Amino acid sequence: MVDVIREIESGYLRSDIPNFGPGDTVRAHVKVVEGSRERTQAFEGVVIRRRGGGINENFTIRRIASHGIGVERTFLIHAPRLERIEVLRHGKVRRAKLYFLRGRTGRAARIRERRRSATSVLQ
Repeated sequence: MVDVIREIESGYLRSDIPNFGPGDTVRAHVKVVEGSRERTQAFEGVVIRRRGGGINENFTIRRIASHGIGVERTFLIHAPRLERIEVLRHGKVRRAKLYFLRGRTGRAARIRERRRSATSVLQ
């Protein structure tokens, strides 16, 4: 029974997902329907969590909107509405869930960028 479910789900899994995790700054391009029109809207921010597995895997992006108000949005990774994900920066963090960023603004909410090692540059 479980194998049948996995087999059905595997048809919906996407292969164009880049390698990203908590602390990374990403831009998610989402299809938005307004009446009869459909357009693409970008949502850019820091990934504060990535959870689940298989078809139910999702991630949450947090960004600071106008007047310092924090906005969080959760996306299903394999959803057809999610057009593409661009990774802009890789952050250096030491935990998987960055909920502590909710209480911080400005410089306190900054995440250091992860530098590539010399071996990865050579390859």
